[in-house]
Amino acid sequence: MEFNHIPVLLEETIASLDVKPDGLYVDATVGGGGHSRAIVEQLTEGRLLAMDQDEEALAAARQTLAPYADKVSYVHDNFRNIAHAIDQMFAAPVDGILFDIGVSSYQLDNAERGFSYQEEGVLDMRMDQNAHEKTARDIVNTYSESELTQIFYQYGEERWAKRIAAFIVDARNTQPLETSTDLVRIIKQAIPKKVRMQDKHPARRIFQALRIEVNHELDVLEEALDAAITRLKPGGRLAVITFHSLEDRVVKNRFREWEQGPELPPGLPIRAEVESLVRRVNRKPIVASEAENESNPRARSAKLRVVEKK
Repeated sequence: MEFNHIPVLLEETIASLDVKPDGLYVDATVGGGGHSRAIVEQLTEGRLLAMDQDEEALAAARQTLAPYADKVSYVHDNFRNIAHAIDQMFAAPVDGILFDIGVSSYQLDNAERGFSYQEEGVLDMRMDQNAHEKTARDIVNTYSESELTQIFYQYGEERWAKRIAAFIVDARNTQPLETSTDLVRIIKQAIPKKVRMQDKHPARRIFQALRIEVNHELDVLEEALDAAITRLKPGGRLAVITFHSLEDRVVKNRFREWEQGPELPPGLPIRAEVESLVRRVNRKPIVASEAENESNPRARSAKLRVVEKK
């Protein structure tokens, strides 16, 4: 299957990064290489580090960026290890870092990866298929009812979390759930028909929750943000594209903390001046235009936030 992924908020992201021709840049989630190509096209003496934990994504990026091979280096790794990758590749602070969080169009459309609730596939959902992590199949067949309820509610914000978890546990007592189709069928049985008809696809939130749990996405995102800011040079920019409220909340809160500066110990007689670590380039998140939403429906939930290190 061809790796096809349309980069979201492309023009806005590249403009926000303020690419310098001789700068050092990192695309920590290179995917098919769409954002990276727009960055590297502006480089003369500069270089780009392309990272991804998905080997299929890296292979696609190598093809996309082949005309710029002399300016691009590749790392197969989770972006939680971005600091180590930058140290190994550049041994210097960088001018810009991009995180495009979430599942690519290719991953969603490739049923074999298990991310899609629209097509039948094995319940996998690992971003890195070489990682020795539990799969979505492991989770739905081994987690207790209370554990399933917790992740469905916390990561999927699913109001029917408890009922869906109960139906899953009851179904697996007869036969393990193996495929995305198996899981979707159980979810549909658990949610009242009247509710199913009014909402978007009833499995949407559950599949999101399982993907987050499988890949530890929110914990990894916090680690990656904290690592990335340490490797930006003064004036360097960090741009993050998110696709659901949980991710966006993590980014928004971390950016706010950096802007406000570190907390001081309580009880100080006079509040000392606290220097902030960053300035926010955009006070409100940048969202896709109506034209982009029409041409690429997956852009509808995208939000871009950018900070510049002081």
